[in-house]
Amino acid sequence: MQETQKKVKLAINGGITFGAKLNAKQLVTITEYMNDEDELELTTFQQLYIEVQESKAEEVEAKLREVGLSCYPVGNYVKSLRTCNFCKGSEEEGMPVAIELNNRIAGKPVPFTLRPAYTGCPVGCGEPLVNDIGVMKIKDTYHLYLGGKAKGKDAHAGALFMENLT
Repeated sequence: MQETQKKVKLAINGGITFGAKLNAKQLVTITEYMNDEDELELTTFQQLYIEVQESKAEEVEAKLREVGLSCYPVGNYVKSLRTCNFCKGSEEEGMPVAIELNNRIAGKPVPFTLRPAYTGCPVGCGEPLVNDIGVMKIKDTYHLYLGGKAKGKDAHAGALFMENLT
């Protein structure tokens, strides 16, 4: 009787850049760890879920990072930061702040899945108002929203917790 190895899910994305894009090399690298019947799950949080053998998870993560992909655990963790597409430019919309925020919080274990979002202007393309934690850049400051909920009949915008943060 053949023993099946335990699989684990990895959440991957292209990191925080202009738009949610992957290049051909990244896609080829992802498929190296998939069988013909395997599927990628695209989440609403700009992540792809891939299942890999638990014994090879660290090796797979290293290979994915080599081609510029970000890897995160799946489950009760802080999700990677959902962002806008930074249409007006890296500095104007605060991409360095979004990257730093993601580096500090993404992948941290929490009692329940926590969904943060960031947007570089009041248009709100990153949907910060309907996520657990939302940051919206307004000119040269940031507004922090907490407690938004995007789904269900009780969906609602988060409450403005602090404004004009630097």
